[in-house]
Amino acid sequence: MTTPAFPLKLSSSHLLASPETNGIRGWLRVLHRVNPVLSWTGWLQLALLVVALLLLPYDTRLVTGVPVWLKPIKFCLSVAAFAWTLAWLLADLPALAQRAVRRISWTVAGCMLIEIACIFTQAARGTTSHYNAATPLDAGIFSLMGVAIMVNTVATAAAVYLAWRYRPYGPAGYVWGVRLGLLLFLVGSVVGGMMISQNQHTVGAPDGGPGLPGLGWSTRAGDLRIAHFLGMHALQVVPLLGWWLSRRLPRRAALLTWLGALIYAALVALLFAQALQGQPVVKW
Repeated sequence: MTTPAFPLKLSSSHLLASPETNGIRGWLRVLHRVNPVLSWTGWLQLALLVVALLLLPYDTRLVTGVPVWLKPIKFCLSVAAFAWTLAWLLADLPALAQRAVRRISWTVAGCMLIEIACIFTQAARGTTSHYNAATPLDAGIFSLMGVAIMVNTVATAAAVYLAWRYRPYGPAGYVWGVRLGLLLFLVGSVVGGMMISQNQHTVGAPDGGPGLPGLGWSTRAGDLRIAHFLGMHALQVVPLLGWWLSRRLPRRAALLTWLGALIYAALVALLFAQALQGQPVVKW
């Protein structure tokens, strides 16, 4: 019998309620055991998060109207959540899929390392990382980020295929939560690609200007980042919904998970359409 690429765990729905995952420390131990590559990727983001937080009060430079280290902070949190969630979900795939899971994990880890390195480099230089072609160096960094995100999207598409090709462990509601959450994450990635194609995330005004506190989403024009954000975080929301429904309403969990995912997708589509019309989210 061949050894899987990563040690297999029981279904996430079972482990979340087991003594092994009693508290955050136990959850992190299981996460590291099932996928050390993406586990270390998440820990690296948290280490960089501490660096950015330490620099934030001392570096008063502004980029597009916000503190220069705010963007690295947000991306560190986002990448850590992405890496750890993906590791958890892919570990529920059967042994037949684990060799492909290993390839996906290394690909995602490499892409995220490139992405965060570019963001930190540009923050240290006092300039923006996205949509920046002011100098050959800036254009080269942004192009490198674009390639990394494109490769990461392909890896995510492979993860979506695996989740639909092989049934993940767990009850039906959780299984559909994993599949639909990964699919909606891929949709969110496509919205990100549209922002790159138009070379900015604001519709109807230049990037920057007044925005929601902490988030920066435009309050004067449309902002594609809102639909992008919700689409990306379907990776956490929809599987958790499926897991919760499987525990509370097991007979109807699959149907209700589908319904919840459709409502979530409709919200993403509505916010995307609103942004394309140049309307800020505060005028919804």
